[in-house]
Amino acid sequence: MTVVEGEEGMGGAGTLTLAGLPIGNLEDATPRLLGALEGARVIAAEDTRRLRQFASRAGVRLGGETGARTVSYYDANESRRSDELLDCLRSGSDVLVVTDAGMPGVSDPGYRLAAACAKEGIRVTSIPGPSAVTTALVVSGLPTDRFCFEGFPPRKGLAGYLAELAAERRTMVFFESPRRTPATLAAMAEAFGPHRRAAVCRELTKTYEEVRRGGLGELAAWAAEGVRGEVSVVVEGARRDGGGTRDTDLLAAVAELEEEGVRRKEAIVRAAREAGVPKRRVYDLVHGVGRKGEDG
Repeated sequence: MTVVEGEEGMGGAGTLTLAGLPIGNLEDATPRLLGALEGARVIAAEDTRRLRQFASRAGVRLGGETGARTVSYYDANESRRSDELLDCLRSGSDVLVVTDAGMPGVSDPGYRLAAACAKEGIRVTSIPGPSAVTTALVVSGLPTDRFCFEGFPPRKGLAGYLAELAAERRTMVFFESPRRTPATLAAMAEAFGPHRRAAVCRELTKTYEEVRRGGLGELAAWAAEGVRGEVSVVVEGARRDGGGTRDTDLLAAVAELEEEGVRRKEAIVRAAREAGVPKRRVYDLVHGVGRKGEDG
């Protein structure tokens, strides 16, 4: 059954508003956001202390003259707190959800509550704000016509996870902690090939913003000495198979790797991975399968 907001007897329910906070630059806060913070009666924040610091810097009094009930809403308590906030909404109270930066629900708490509200027909709306996903994408210099957001790579099974993405043709956007960035870039270079184009975006919109572009191997070597700040990684998708990659280029790539001391079997695997073509195609080229001999 299709549920429409406001139906199923929920006409007296409150409204859930997911509000995007600036990802670094205070001046990116919109008048609508500041007005919502001043007018809110119930605010669910990923970190209430940081929210108060943000409000102080922005010159905003949470809840205005009467004040707002501010509760914590983070990964560890999201399930329990979502039930409490849902009860508030059912009783007619509006709820404003914010995270430390960016949009709630995007690698941050908010999805579970929004999904529950949508299921019950409780109105869900948003105050759009800056997103590290699209910000990193547009400054990366990589294709933006088709992309996917992968969030934080898993801590366990990273190699297998990345191997499944090796043939992904869309530009990929990842979040990563600065501590794990060097290892993740090294694993990406291994899974996608060291020459796959990528960009590491640090401290977006902040004073020390940095966007470093290059091949994954080059970026992994740069990051080995340590990375600081909030990090987003953008990786070019695999190139299409077919006429986009010439046989001569594939053979040359294998030959170059062999000259570097890489065994032929591994050279074939790497050349195929970096070109985004099936391994069988490169294998057949190297071994002359399906080709006429020079005397034929």
